[in-house]
Amino acid sequence: MTKLALITGASRGLGFALAEALAPEYHIVAVARTVGGLEDLDDRIKAKGGEATLAPMDITNRDAMAHLCRSIHDRWGAVALWAHTAVHAAPLTPVHHMDPKDWQKSLSTNVDAMGHMIPFIAPLLGAAGQALFFDDPHGGEKFYGHYGTTKAAQIALVRSWQAETAKIGPQVHVLEPAPLATANRARFHPGEDRSGLATPQAEAERLLGALSLR
Repeated sequence: MTKLALITGASRGLGFALAEALAPEYHIVAVARTVGGLEDLDDRIKAKGGEATLAPMDITNRDAMAHLCRSIHDRWGAVALWAHTAVHAAPLTPVHHMDPKDWQKSLSTNVDAMGHMIPFIAPLLGAAGQALFFDDPHGGEKFYGHYGTTKAAQIALVRSWQAETAKIGPQVHVLEPAPLATANRARFHPGEDRSGLATPQAEAERLLGALSLR
């Protein structure tokens, strides 16, 4: 039976690299809003002899995620691995200057979407599956009001799920990647010397290797 890896946030950065690294051992279901990025990923996966199913959608769309998860159940029955990297990274700004639209989008993407994704995907993972989440601790730091607050809330929810499933599964992992040379980091740290930053590809291999998924 084909093992399935569901990657939410697969069109760029760490999600793209994880999806590419997991193929062809896994059939990749790649979820993201950016169609061009998903098509590039599909090309990379096919070049390795793997297969992908592209799902261009917004994770905040509850109905779309419900339809996707039902389709996965009907076609494959289960998900062996879920890696969640989708995030809204609003511009750094003082708290008293936060844009209401950016605040709402941060809440919707980084927190609210978890309220339907975990209930939808947990039954697909069952007791044997694994879920990967990626911490980026900036809560309480100056100018990180949007991102730091909502990312911290997301990880707090995940850690509750992790504690609840520790003995019964699925295995829930909270990982902390090294600083990555991504577009989001470039926005947060313009002018930074990027020579010392890890590439998403190298970090994907390292994280998957640490979990014996490579």
